[in-house]
Amino acid sequence: MAQVSLENVRKVYPNGFQAVAPTQIEIKDGEFTVLVGPSGCGKSTLLRMIAGLEDITEGALRIGNRVVNHVDPADRDIAMVFQNYALYPHMTVRRNIGYGLKNRKTPSDAIEAKVQQAAKFLNLTEYLDHKPSQLSGGQRQRVAMGRAVVRDPSLFLFDEPLSNLDAKLRQKMRVEIKALQRRLGVTSIYVTHDQVEAMTMADRIIVMNGGGVEQIGTPAEIYHAPATTFVASFMGAPPMNLLDARLDSGQLMINGNTALMAASGEGEITVGIRPEDVLLHPEGDILFQVEIVEELGAHRLLHGKLADQPFTIYLGKEVAAQTGETRISLPPEALRMFDKNSGKAL
Repeated sequence: MAQVSLENVRKVYPNGFQAVAPTQIEIKDGEFTVLVGPSGCGKSTLLRMIAGLEDITEGALRIGNRVVNHVDPADRDIAMVFQNYALYPHMTVRRNIGYGLKNRKTPSDAIEAKVQQAAKFLNLTEYLDHKPSQLSGGQRQRVAMGRAVVRDPSLFLFDEPLSNLDAKLRQKMRVEIKALQRRLGVTSIYVTHDQVEAMTMADRIIVMNGGGVEQIGTPAEIYHAPATTFVASFMGAPPMNLLDARLDSGQLMINGNTALMAASGEGEITVGIRPEDVLLHPEGDILFQVEIVEELGAHRLLHGKLADQPFTIYLGKEVAAQTGETRISLPPEALRMFDKNSGKAL
């Protein structure tokens, strides 16, 4: 196992495009860290820099106590699991899992022992003599993970490994990958654009946007105390409601005349609230126009307009709902305020 330190690491391509702005990150030994963000935010580039597949323009990258900027990928003691599995179609599962060990001249009896151990870990024992074409998508992803496990690396890197799977299988594999990492205790860095994967799998989340880090924190910190409006709107399903508001005469106001809470300062701001924190209240002081009721089985979402701005409410299945006008309350303790221009939390 190993800790990973990125000390003002930066990536600029020859054409001048900055893919990753100077980045300072400390990943603890044995931690499962998830890099999450939209396409093009720099998360996969950062992972490839850690893997040694992309050169580092500036800064220092440490794995353990060693600076590895100029160390070949094969010598970094890492194992990487890719999105496309990268299995050899003509080889059996047994040979695919053990291929890397064979290249390292590992004795055949040691290879077989490691392959059997990994197959037992990953419920692949009965498929060892199958070819990849005979396996399901989830089984092929397990084979790719098995190939990484047998190397006993100090660091696992996952590059969107579940994006080719259907929703049900993704959920199952999320649990399996997290359980595997817990059993092995290996430091892991996982890249995804799916905020649900990030929230359910991570010990800590690194939210990236435009080549830079927006926020680093536990899933609870990221969700309940977003550092910016980008994090607030990206993390959460549905995302946080964000409304134009104003600080005026010691009050936080929306819609020009509705006071939400006492607050210091003056001027335009953005106020946010999670959909599950909104209260339906027949005597509430805010009018909400429900346009769509989205039934989701265990719960329902109400989509509509509040002060002519898009707004969503999360309700349990036991709460009746219909389109039209309804009254709501916004608990002051659930409100989050952000700077109107920078988007940073106030």
